[in-house]
Amino acid sequence: MNNQSDRNLSIIILFAATLFVSASIMFVLQPMFGKILLPLLGGSPAVWNTCMVFYQTILFLGYLYAHLISTRQNNHRQILIHTVIIVISFLALPLALPENTIPPTDSDPTLWLVGILSLSIGLPFFVVSTTSPLLQKWFANIGHHTSHDPYYLYAASNVGSMLALLSYPFLLEPNIGLDNQKTYWAIGYIVLCILILACGFLLWKVHTAQKSETPAVEETVEPLPLTIQTKLYWFALAFVPSSLLLGLTNFISTDIASVPLLWIIPLTLYLLTFIIVFSTLGGKVHGLMVKLQPMVLLPFIAYSFINPAVLPYWVDLILHLAAFFLAVMVCHGELAKHRPHTRYLTDFYLIMSFAGMLGGMFNTFVAPFIFNAVYEYPIMIIAALLLRPRLIKSQRPWQQQLLLDSIFPAIVLIAGLVIFFSVEQLPQYLDTIGPALILLTGLIYSFRDKPASLAMFSAILIFFIFGLRGTLSNTLFQERTFFGVISVRESTLINEENRPEKFHEFYHGTTKHGAQRLPVKWRTTPLTYFSRPGPIGQFFSEYDSQNDNWKIAVVGLGAGTLSCYAKKSQQWKFYELDPDIVKVAQNPKYFTYLELCGKNHVMDVGDARISIQKEADHSLDLLIIDAFSSDSIPTHLLTQEAFELYFSKIKTDGLLAFHITNRHLALKKVISDHSKNMKFASLIQEFKPQNEIPLVIATDWVVMAKDEATLNPLKQSRLGNWQQLALYFDMRTWTDDFTNIVTIWKD
Repeated sequence: MNNQSDRNLSIIILFAATLFVSASIMFVLQPMFGKILLPLLGGSPAVWNTCMVFYQTILFLGYLYAHLISTRQNNHRQILIHTVIIVISFLALPLALPENTIPPTDSDPTLWLVGILSLSIGLPFFVVSTTSPLLQKWFANIGHHTSHDPYYLYAASNVGSMLALLSYPFLLEPNIGLDNQKTYWAIGYIVLCILILACGFLLWKVHTAQKSETPAVEETVEPLPLTIQTKLYWFALAFVPSSLLLGLTNFISTDIASVPLLWIIPLTLYLLTFIIVFSTLGGKVHGLMVKLQPMVLLPFIAYSFINPAVLPYWVDLILHLAAFFLAVMVCHGELAKHRPHTRYLTDFYLIMSFAGMLGGMFNTFVAPFIFNAVYEYPIMIIAALLLRPRLIKSQRPWQQQLLLDSIFPAIVLIAGLVIFFSVEQLPQYLDTIGPALILLTGLIYSFRDKPASLAMFSAILIFFIFGLRGTLSNTLFQERTFFGVISVRESTLINEENRPEKFHEFYHGTTKHGAQRLPVKWRTTPLTYFSRPGPIGQFFSEYDSQNDNWKIAVVGLGAGTLSCYAKKSQQWKFYELDPDIVKVAQNPKYFTYLELCGKNHVMDVGDARISIQKEADHSLDLLIIDAFSSDSIPTHLLTQEAFELYFSKIKTDGLLAFHITNRHLALKKVISDHSKNMKFASLIQEFKPQNEIPLVIATDWVVMAKDEATLNPLKQSRLGNWQQLALYFDMRTWTDDFTNIVTIWKD
């Protein structure tokens, strides 16, 4: 008896360990390879989203393969076919990018990125993606006493996924360089293949023994065939969370930094939902999640959409994560609740993976072309509410009940549209509209047992808020590109004569990247982070007597503001990653800095590190780094190799000016460490305007030079408070092989 129990336990351990290792190396590979690719594409959040779509696509193909061979081949042939696939996949080891990999600069790089991923990791990732459904099917055929319900093994798989994700930013990334990560991953992959073959060998033995024995006649209950409605329900329950995952990831990584640490937060929560709903507690927890979802929905809509400025960023982030987690818990809870008989196990996983792939594709390939902002995120929040189960069962047919549930929201929608389009000077009524929206948010809680009503009321609120913001922001232009959402807005300030005056603002994501006053006398005046009273204005003032013939390069264009420091005898070159930003800066309808000031400038479109390498060594007098994706600087522009490149292009008496304004990260720590290690002189000014000057704002700049004497004009300056960079002894040097934003997070 004990031997039989030990054997039963050892079988579970073998299959669970294989699924655990498979999931672990899959979810280490995702952030690791994303980090390898980031420097090629300027650190855009779209890199991660495109990678996610690739992973979801390969996952679907792996699940399709598992479904086909497990339903059309006997056990022996399955094992033989899979062994051949594993052997072929070894051709892709060790993992590496193809030589001379350079992304396109004149077109959207999405398809190029998918091609690079396919060549680099396609085969091993395909093998890993087949493991979960195939091994669960093998386990169902192995004759174990729990073979009738192998879905609990899916929880083991997701535990491995989650632990791997959490270990990457806190264990692997801080302690192991990328080269070693790739080596260890290859070792882990070989271990996985050995475990898969061990599971196959066990199935082979069982299958051989069964063929030699006289088959016992068992009475089994034939499972009901799957209906189209059931398959569509599974599809919707998997599609919406997948799209929500990428939408939330885009939101998080746009305003902080495009680094694996932040991508991992929503993905970890996503995987945690699978662990919970497919565990033995899944049924009990599901009911609680359904009840909690509308409770969190109220503060989420009230603060994150209606009035986000009221809360600190971290509280707003927690609200987004909580709303996301509950929405996904409800959807995945419904999936687990309606999981099928093991005969349809691979059908179930195949539909889940197909829906997950299409959810990712919708966000990456469809939404950017049909929306000019990230509207898919709130749309999927509403869709998740529609998929809620009814708390009170209705006796009416669902079509009739849906119609009845829609009547009251439709009346509110019509009334809202009438008010929105008929009331002139709508901004004057904001004091009334704001409380009214919050009151309506509270009222929708009473519809928590009616998914259609709850979803429709939430949709009315969210999209009315979007419309109101669009009206108030007076957006002149908005475009969504691979690199983010760029927009130009017209706003009003009170000028020096105490009169209202219109001006234009340039935004990337939610962060302002420049502004220009429209009156003729102010059109060539640099503003915001680049104002004359600010650090960069002081810099040009102090070096005015010696910079007549300087050759200057600027990484990051924005609205073209810096061009108004140019002299006719100077040579200026702007490096800009996003060609759409170039179009906006050069369009006089929006900004005229380049037209009025940048007569001698040259534009170079592409990633700065790749482009700067083409410059002649020691040819630049000044290099300015002002590259941002919304509020974050791409981390590959902050590594030791990047600084070595910068100074290889700067003359002996040349200068490097670095814009480091950031709400969340103390970037001065990284630069201070490079300055110390490379023995360069450096000064910092964390500027805060003393007087209220229109569009002159707080900003932080660092200026570096090879020789300390080169910085004397700034050290002796009476225009601003330039200080030596402080030393930080808790820093490990950032390299292309290692970065860790945990150590520079602001308190």
